[in-house]
This record gives sequence, structure tokens and C-alpha cells, in this order.
Amino acid sequence: MSKPRKGQAGNLALATAAFAVTFWAWNLIGPLSGSYSRQLGLSPTQTSLLVAIPVLVGSLGRIPVGVLTDRLGGRRMLAVICFVSIVPVLFVGWSDSYGWLLFWGFVLGIPGTSFAVGIPFVNAWHEPARRGYATGVFGAGMGGTALSAFFTPRLVEAVGRPFAHVLMAVVLAVMGVIMLVAGRDAPGWAPATAPAPPRMREALTIKATWQCAFLYAVAFGGFVAFSTYLPTLLQNVYHFVQTDAGLRTAGFSIAAVVSRPVGGALSDRFGPVRVLRIAFGGTAVMAVVLAFQPPAELPAGVSFVLTAFFLGLGAGGVFALVARLVDPSRVGTVTGLVGAAGGLGGYFPPLVMGAVFTATATYTLGYVLLAATAVAALAYTSRVSPTLRPRADVP
Repeated sequence: MSKPRKGQAGNLALATAAFAVTFWAWNLIGPLSGSYSRQLGLSPTQTSLLVAIPVLVGSLGRIPVGVLTDRLGGRRMLAVICFVSIVPVLFVGWSDSYGWLLFWGFVLGIPGTSFAVGIPFVNAWHEPARRGYATGVFGAGMGGTALSAFFTPRLVEAVGRPFAHVLMAVVLAVMGVIMLVAGRDAPGWAPATAPAPPRMREALTIKATWQCAFLYAVAFGGFVAFSTYLPTLLQNVYHFVQTDAGLRTAGFSIAAVVSRPVGGALSDRFGPVRVLRIAFGGTAVMAVVLAFQPPAELPAGVSFVLTAFFLGLGAGGVFALVARLVDPSRVGTVTGLVGAAGGLGGYFPPLVMGAVFTATATYTLGYVLLAATAVAALAYTSRVSPTLRPRADVP
């Protein structure tokens, strides 16, 4: 194994920290969904739309952000996203009407695009045989959703919503400065000089782009959907207060955070396809258990945590697969497309769950749809696995 490059660990840590901070910002609305619903008199469908709206820009925005990362480099782009995210963070905290919350919640999708920056950034720093591990460690930054679920309701109770959002804006500003001052792009990294549209078209012609996009839409999309909508679900079904629902959502997110680097490391050792089979099979089983709306804590709490574990495992496996199948010079663009698919995978389930709960007063049908989707992903992974061959430069 080649010797680690000087600065490799430090830049991986910086990128992971920036990812965690921006994902905290991205998930500011979900943990407070109960208070928004009560204050504004929202229906379950309106609440689910409010929770889901940041996911839309955070998903589609990854496509141009991935292209810009290939051109400008991860260091600058991570800093820019931190600085630009300050604006919607502040205005979401200051908004008191449903219309303005929807508008600034839409713009709040910007911090969710940081994923498409970090993956090519850490890929460039690591040799091919270690990219599954590296992207898994970076992906643990999605624990920012756990930080938000745990701390945001408590901060709002302690200091009020506007000041809590000011504190988040300060954290983003500090993180952006640290990234500019202490971070650097990998030695040998060179900006892409080709025009963006041809690179996008080229990425779309790569079979691996579409394969990984579907798999990531299920794995990461499932995580995003749960991490944003779970506080609402727990309050509707199990009648937890907002802080207790946030605590349990944090536990859900932490399970995925822990399993994502595990998924990357296991993919380096045993291959991503095996990891993905376990992930999607486990998700399907847990969805069936949850469809029966079991009692809180046991077995429901354990089932939610195991669902998060399997989804995190799958997310780590997908980007280990990207690192094996895609040339490093194209990773930023492909990551943008795959990341967009993952985010969109998390946009629709909260809307579906809100509509299902409005119509039936239960979430059973939503869990059945999750189980069916996970089974479809498992079947697809098994069917196409012979075509998922690594590049020649990957051991």
C-alpha cells in the first residue's frame, strides 16, 4: 500500500467537519416541524412539504456544484457554500409566515449541496484502494443531521428561534474561514478546463452514473427522508414532545453516521456489491417490521436504528462503487449527478408519508412502499453485479 500523502488526514477531517456543519444547516427545519405546525396551523401535508422543500435544491444543486468543484477545487467550493448558506439560515430564523418559510426553506437547500464538493475533494487526496474508506469517513459528516435533531430544538427553547439561527450562521462563517485558511486541494489536482455541458453529457453516457444514481436514491434518499421527517412521524404516531422526538432522531442519524464509513471500509475489503445486498435486504426487513406500527422504543426504536444502520451502510457502499468505476477526473461531475439522485430520493418520501397519514391516519402504506423499493434495489444490484467491474487502476 502506498504511503499516505502529507496533509491527507487533516484535509479529510476538514472536509468532514464542513460537511457536518452544512448538513446541520440543511436540516434546521425538520427538528422544529412540530412547533411550525402548531404555530401556523399546518396540515400534515403542508408540514411534510415544509420539511421536504430544502431537500429539492440540496439535490438538484449538486449537479452544477459538482461541475464547479471540478473547475474550482473542493477547498474554495466548501468555503463558498458555508458563506452563501448564511443568508437562508438567517432568513428562515426570522420568517413567521408559511409562504416565507417555504421560500427561504427552498434556498436553504444550498448547504445540502456540499456533498458534491467533498466526495471529489477527498477522492483526489486518496489512492484508489483507500477511496471507499475515505468517502465513508467523509460521509459520516451527514451526522450534522443528528446534531441538528438534538441541539436545534434545545437551542430554540433556550434562546429563541432567531438567535439560534444567528448562532448557526456564525458557525458557518467560522467553518468557511477555517476551510480557506487551513484546507488545500490535493497535490496533483488540476482544474477541469473543458466546458461544463460536454462534461455533463459525457457523465450521462457512463453506465455507472445511472446505476449508482438509482442505488444512491434508495440508500441516501432513505436516510434523508427519515432524518428530516422522523421528528414529525414520532410526534404524530408516538406523541413525543419536540425535544424527545429530536433526541430519537439524533440516535437514528448517529447509527447511519457510524455505518457509512463501515460500509466504505467493507467495500474496500469485500466489494461494494456484497455490502449493498446486505444494506437493501436489511432495510426491506426493517420496513416490514415498522409497517405494523410496533410499540415505541421496543421494537420500534430498535427497528428505526437498524434501518439507519443499513441505509448508512448502503450509502457508503455506493460511493465506494463510484470510486471504483469512475475515472478521478470525472468524479466531481458524476458525484453531482449521483448526489442529486440521492437527494431527490429523500425529497419525495416525506410528501408521500404526509399524504398517506392524512388519508389513513397511519404510515403503514409508506413503510410498505419503502420495503418494495428496497427489494427492487436488492434485485437490481444482484442483476447488474456482473457489469460492475472496477477500472484497471483499482486493485
